[in-house]
Amino acid sequence: MEIEAVIGLETHAELETESKMFCACPVVDPATAEPNSAVCPICAGMPGVLPTINQRAVEYAVRVALALECEIYTSSIFARKNYFYPDLPKGYQISQYEKPLARNGQLRIQTSNGERTIKIRRVHIEEDTGKLTHVKREGESYSLVDLNRAGIPLLEIVSEPDLRSAEEVRAYATGLRSLLRYLGVNSGDMQKGVMRIEPNVSVRVTGQTQFGTRVEIKNLNSFRALERAVAYEIQRQSECLKRGEKVAQVTVGWDENKEITFVQRTKEEEQDYRYFPEPDLPPLVITSEWIEHIRANQPELPIDKIRRFQEQYGLNKYDAGILVDEKAVAEYFERAVAAAQALSKVGSETTNRMENTDYPADIGAITPKTIANWITGEIFALLKQSNTSIEGIELTPQALVDLINMVVRDQLNQNTARWVLSKMLMTGKTAAEIVAEQDLGQVSDTTTISNLVEQILGKNPDQVSEYLQGKQAIYRWLIGEVMRAAKGQANPQVVHSELQRQLDALKYPSRRK
Repeated sequence: MEIEAVIGLETHAELETESKMFCACPVVDPATAEPNSAVCPICAGMPGVLPTINQRAVEYAVRVALALECEIYTSSIFARKNYFYPDLPKGYQISQYEKPLARNGQLRIQTSNGERTIKIRRVHIEEDTGKLTHVKREGESYSLVDLNRAGIPLLEIVSEPDLRSAEEVRAYATGLRSLLRYLGVNSGDMQKGVMRIEPNVSVRVTGQTQFGTRVEIKNLNSFRALERAVAYEIQRQSECLKRGEKVAQVTVGWDENKEITFVQRTKEEEQDYRYFPEPDLPPLVITSEWIEHIRANQPELPIDKIRRFQEQYGLNKYDAGILVDEKAVAEYFERAVAAAQALSKVGSETTNRMENTDYPADIGAITPKTIANWITGEIFALLKQSNTSIEGIELTPQALVDLINMVVRDQLNQNTARWVLSKMLMTGKTAAEIVAEQDLGQVSDTTTISNLVEQILGKNPDQVSEYLQGKQAIYRWLIGEVMRAAKGQANPQVVHSELQRQLDALKYPSRRK
């Protein structure tokens, strides 16, 4: 029996507005704000109060809907979603149901099998709930309610059940996160709860058209947890199906420590929420002109930037994807390319060629690929060690290009340049300043290197004899000894050439001049 998974995702993304969705209360940082310090009668659900719609939140929602290529409706309706929970002060959530803001979109994602298009069912606006903190102490157990989050603008993005694996789920989630960050509407920080992804997972026998019983997964605060929880649930349901058992329609949580799902409650149906139009809010009407104004000011989206990086800079899809994943990294890379172009004094002919996407840009000795390698290699490694982002470093793109230029011009070897880069990040100094202070300039003078090679061969006659008898591994050892004698500053290519010349002279005395 071959079994396939059928997965749809519900994503809730807080919109980064200054005030809440239906009142003037500020949106505060839950990590630093006093509990219940940003609450008013409207978001606390007091009788007789009237909500008003946050225009900036609607603008952000339209940005996302446009980026997802949705049909945007110029008139949509808010509704009351009724359920009772301590973090929901009104006893209902203001959301959208039958007439949402947008429908029928798509998100293009990159997977190991290539690009896929996942259909988007709907995009709608709602308000967030409060936050519960569960306290367990010896002899007592209780929960605390913080309503600072209640009423924050929330965008719900519902995909069609087009996903078929945990890998595709992760690709969708990371792709959507990147899009939201590029649009400037959400930070994408799952650990802080500003982006919450809830998969609906079911399985069926391959070839069947009828959907299986779906299970919704909650409590996912990272992409790692998302991927593992989905993979576990696919396996659990598949085993049930193979045993001839029915899968129960439930909502499950994810236990990070045990790496298993556990039942939280039976799954509610839509009719359980008793949706009806919100009587205190008129229809949300937006003009076509406003939509087109927002469209005209949309930024370049990640999937389009990846293609452009491949065409304009000659990068492969993997490198382009790594650079584009974070908007700040992509911008840093392009500023570095521009700095390298200026440094190389590229003429108008080359500039014109850069605008032609039929082949990669030529910026002289320092290529876009070289810059990409330094950013995704050395810089990313140092950022990981220091637990910071590219926005938090003092190393400007120009300073990076100046360092790379010293390598290209044989003023520094690669290993020394890596060490210099780490010092640049720590001190904010330029490569030239560090090289001058530490006397790190690369030695390329053939006379100096020839003398060093001669000294090393003279001090190690046994090793030289072994090499001359055919033990090739000794050669690399001799290279290392010369580099050590030069304190790592010798040009490796010149060392290699001179060492080979002197060894050949010993091996073939008749060839000496």
